[in-house]
Amino acid sequence: MKVSIESDRCIASGGCVFACPEVFDQDDDGIVVLLDPTPGEELRQQVMDAIDACPAAVITVE
Repeated sequence: MKVSIESDRCIASGGCVFACPEVFDQDDDGIVVLLDPTPGEELRQQVMDAIDACPAAVITVE
């Protein structure tokens, strides 16, 4: 699994961090930071939950 973000479109809601803190964090301005662009399959559901939690739709998975 490969995770990508468009941080320039992030609105700093933080839903991704709550859904999957192993993969996502926020900088001092609240903008999403990708901690692990290639998480293991055991985190797939949490990453999908993060995608669902993102109101700006800035997270994609390949």
